[in-house]
Amino acid sequence: MTESQTPLLDTVPLPADLRKLDESQLRQVADELRRETISAVSVTGGHLGAGLGVVELTVALHYVFDTPKDRLIWDVGHQAYPHKILTGRRDRIRTLRQPGGLSGFTRRSESEYDPFGAAHSSTSISAGLGMAVARDLSEGDNRVIAVIGDGAMSAGMAYEAMNNAGHLKSRLIVILNDNDMSIAPPVGAMSAHLARLVSGRAYRRFRNFAKRLLDRFPRFFRDKAKRTEEFARGFWTGGTLFEELGFYYVGPIDGHNLDHLLPVLRNVSAMKTGPVLVHVVTQKGKGYAPAEASSDKYHGVTKFDVVTGAQAKSGANVPSYTRVFADSLIKEAEKDDRIVAISAAMPAGTGLDLFGARFPDRCFDVGIAEQHGVTFAAGLATEGYKPFAAIYSTFLQRAYDQVVHDVAIQRLPVRFAIDRAGFVGADGATHAGAFDTAYLATLPGFVVMAAADEAELRHMVATAAAIDDRPSAFRYPRGEGVGVEMPEEGIPLEIGRGRIVKEGTKVALLSFGGRLQECLAAARELEAAGLSTTVADARFAKPLDTALIDRLAREHEVLITIEEGAVGGFGSHVLNHLATSGALDRGLKVRPLAMPDRFIDHDKPEKQYAMAGLDAAGIVTAVFAALGREAGPASLRA
Repeated sequence: MTESQTPLLDTVPLPADLRKLDESQLRQVADELRRETISAVSVTGGHLGAGLGVVELTVALHYVFDTPKDRLIWDVGHQAYPHKILTGRRDRIRTLRQPGGLSGFTRRSESEYDPFGAAHSSTSISAGLGMAVARDLSEGDNRVIAVIGDGAMSAGMAYEAMNNAGHLKSRLIVILNDNDMSIAPPVGAMSAHLARLVSGRAYRRFRNFAKRLLDRFPRFFRDKAKRTEEFARGFWTGGTLFEELGFYYVGPIDGHNLDHLLPVLRNVSAMKTGPVLVHVVTQKGKGYAPAEASSDKYHGVTKFDVVTGAQAKSGANVPSYTRVFADSLIKEAEKDDRIVAISAAMPAGTGLDLFGARFPDRCFDVGIAEQHGVTFAAGLATEGYKPFAAIYSTFLQRAYDQVVHDVAIQRLPVRFAIDRAGFVGADGATHAGAFDTAYLATLPGFVVMAAADEAELRHMVATAAAIDDRPSAFRYPRGEGVGVEMPEEGIPLEIGRGRIVKEGTKVALLSFGGRLQECLAAARELEAAGLSTTVADARFAKPLDTALIDRLAREHEVLITIEEGAVGGFGSHVLNHLATSGALDRGLKVRPLAMPDRFIDHDKPEKQYAMAGLDAAGIVTAVFAALGREAGPASLRA
């Protein structure tokens, strides 16, 4: 923006205001929107690169379409920061991912401009098709636009939806945001001209006239003519795959050139029948030099300096769990050339980028395709390899049928490294690792472990590598470890055996996972109140260490289980064992502590655990409640 230009972004709090501007002013709006996005994320951290890549597309979509009447779905939702700024949320954009602030993804409860929540990927076409069919059933006239990109097109669900949309022939617009050039040929003036031509009314009228004329000819001639026309368009514009799925393909076009975007979007908005796909090529991190120069295009960032791009460091001198997993797996792979690693589009997030650098031929990124990744791992296991599928807890949910059918039933030794167990802070409920213990520990033959600290994680990697006769999983939280002394190498644990960390006589705290340090802190408070406390680390949810549980039940008045997962997980298995063994008949006071039966919004992890009653204070409160006493000064005198 030059000194003579009046700022425009201040004048467009809503898309309706944007649509009042002259088309010539949109370039300035886009430039200001990009600067505002960079400025906001520098304060909050979050997903930056993908949003920078769709600034012009965001402006064009809200300018051409009548949002929110026209439904605009972003997939995946972390592309939507510029969209949030343009849809009445600019005054709150610096609360992004902060306690009580805006979500880092689209969210129905947040704005009428977010018709569908999208934090996991590849859902937009299915949801959009549902909205389009609902519109048709209600005899409505609004448009439905699904913007799918940032790798989301690699998931099978997107193609399932496109196949169904092509069959139903409902009016639906899909914008393919191709931001890694994985699909598109070079784009420029010729491709833009062709895109305008084939999306224009004159071409489509001529095409429909030709179809009606051909209906008078024998089927052989009709089929030949159709194939000839599709071949000609496919030769010049690409898109043969999408045409075969029943979509009218337009593109590729430059997603940063408003002169190219606007006429094409106007043309497709005027289409009255059938699904259409507009192929838009963008550059992730566009317009911010540090992002453009970064290998990950600043996909996810902490707070950063706008001028230099330097990101804030955590200051911790302790390795993250993710790094410990990666280093441990590399050590095991150096000893065993049958170990291979699989990521579902998250090599850096899971630490497998380090493994891949060390063993490039033994590391596989399958894209956003968790279902395929799990069955791919199962296939490797049938041939004697030792696959480690490193998948976030929240994303492994997407492949549960494959875990059951392709891994568990066949008892194949696939190893699941489950990152982001428990609460994950700013990413909120959509990314919390709440359910994996419950959905894996129900499966016959599975070994399910949880690391209490980084040293235990190293041992669990070695344990999983040694298990050759059944599937296994080990879970660990996001963030830094607790600072324990690290062993040089992992030592396989005895399957189904926990450990006593601290001995006591009256209260037993049985931890599964990363709450062990909070249990130790709670034990110190309880000891100060005169309650001798045992602290144990279960290590395994399946198989349970029933001998340890029986001992704790026999020798203590109160038994508290603590886990970073939903009801139905570790504590439920312990309760089932105690009930069937008769321990509950002897008056044992048992209280399982788990994540509450509600979704907890984004906040600092320590606050999320406090809200859930899974910190030291919550554990102490549960003990006193079991004893019929209140925690506090009075309890210290009791």
